Amino acid sequence: MSKKLKTWLVFLIFLNGYVSLSLELVVLRQLSYYVGSSAVITSIIMGCFLGFMSLGYFTGSSEKINNKRIRNVLSISFLIIALLAFAAASFHMITKYFSFMYMNGITSSVIQTFLYSFVFLSIGPFLFGFNTTLLSRCLHKYNTNYTGNIMAWDTIGSVVGSLATTLFLMPFLGVNYTIVLVVVLAILAAIITKPKWWVVLLSIIILLPTIVINSSEFQLKTYGILVNNANSTISVSKFGDEKVLYMNGLPMSVYNAKTGSKAEYINYINKYFIDTMPRNKKYNILVLGAGGFTAGLNDTFNNYTFVDIEHTLKDVSEKYFLNQRLSSNKKFIVQDASQFLKNTPDLYDLIILDVYSNSFQIPEGLITAEFMQRIKNRVAPNGIIIMNMIVSQSFNDKYSKVFDNTFHKVFPYNTQRQVIGYNSPWMLGDVSNVLYIFYNKENNGRIYTINKTPVIYDRF
Repeated sequence: MSKKLKTWLVFLIFLNGYVSLSLELVVLRQLSYYVGSSAVITSIIMGCFLGFMSLGYFTGSSEKINNKRIRNVLSISFLIIALLAFAAASFHMITKYFSFMYMNGITSSVIQTFLYSFVFLSIGPFLFGFNTTLLSRCLHKYNTNYTGNIMAWDTIGSVVGSLATTLFLMPFLGVNYTIVLVVVLAILAAIITKPKWWVVLLSIIILLPTIVINSSEFQLKTYGILVNNANSTISVSKFGDEKVLYMNGLPMSVYNAKTGSKAEYINYINKYFIDTMPRNKKYNILVLGAGGFTAGLNDTFNNYTFVDIEHTLKDVSEKYFLNQRLSSNKKFIVQDASQFLKNTPDLYDLIILDVYSNSFQIPEGLITAEFMQRIKNRVAPNGIIIMNMIVSQSFNDKYSKVFDNTFHKVFPYNTQRQVIGYNSPWMLGDVSNVLYIFYNKENNGRIYTINKTPVIYDRF
């Protein structure tokens, strides 16, 4: 085997590993818009991906595949991978899929993910494993001791794909153009394997719609998407005088410039907790999950710290949502909420937790007793904590019950549960915004009993 041929085969193995991991990460990111990124969702996608890849390894070793046909088979295989990468990862295609699911009454995120994985994440991963085996056969034909190098270069490609995609491409290039790059690399592998006119023609046929559908112009025009990076898909929609800021499928903030009205739960917080603050001092207010920066928007007196993991949020909100710059008393910190609470030495008079990451879930680490204890450690004496949750008013599901148990484990006293808006506790579907509120005041847990009821001394 010539040195040049060996180099090309190793490069193809590297590309195969790179594209496989990059595609998997992009799919995980895109699906989080609709089904979240919980451990269950991730395990379904990874399990399907690895399972079909393993099947591809077995199939690629079949003696029925003649060595003389390997180049043709590999080229077609890479073209199919490019086509499936376009279909499986493009936001437009994923949106069509989930629209079809909802229209047919399939609303379970687990079932949706299972079906998606078997339809879109079966053939592609299968071909990744299949290609690795075929390329290995080509190298083994000339050097049977090359197994270690093959595994190493495939793994190196996967590592580079993983790091480049999450650390550089999605944050700076955007998810949409990362998809285009994945398709381009798969096409490049197809052309390298079989540099024929028909391969180039098929590559162009696949590439053109990939570029169009994943262009920022198409996404802005079709979905109003302003940002689509590693953390968030952000869009702003206008309904008359009212604007809605969407992040990962969830309407995060509402703002009416004409009336000054915000989302109903933000109106409640502003009216009863921020607007009523005495002017005897400047209060320190921490908002975890900045949204559209509508909490305390008109307050130019107190000190605000907004914390969010999405670095584009302030610019997008000022330019497209609020159409105004935030006042100088408002500071924006780009950091994970849990890490911020862990590292900051400051105490806050009011802490607002509003950290929904998509339409279905709050990040799992931010509803644990351990995280709530971190919040409790950062509230000042006589301070207040407000957590915005989307739960059942009348505890009709396990999630609502367990979250309530968790909250009261950390905050057993001085709590309030405020349901926002109209909702009937007699209906099963009574999910709404519920504010969990804790007042950090001394409380020794004393109760009244029939033998000891000094009510007249306790009344204010």
